[in-house]
Amino acid sequence: MRFRFRALVELDPRSRLGPGRQYPSGSRALLINARPLDRSTGAKFFPATISRDDQRPLQAGDLATVTITVTDEAAAAYFAPGQEFTIWGSSTGHGIVSRRVFAESGPS
Repeated sequence: MRFRFRALVELDPRSRLGPGRQYPSGSRALLINARPLDRSTGAKFFPATISRDDQRPLQAGDLATVTITVTDEAAAAYFAPGQEFTIWGSSTGHGIVSRRVFAESGPS
């Protein structure tokens, strides 16, 4: 199942991590870490693709509205409006979900 969310993220000014994978579209492959909405279990890492809505590449220090795509059956239990998460990968930072754009089942 594939979930897509809109969120406001703030990337840390500097990252000690490597350059990471950046796609020609300007999106980045990162991990996002969130706690379940019902707090029944611990936090989980999700591989995600994150892209700015204005299609510019994400840079260290950015505060941007983004679209996040997560392919994981459990994502619905972790991401809803108001849910906070952290970002880990070529950049680090944090964000908050503003809304779910769609959920789609089938091949990803």
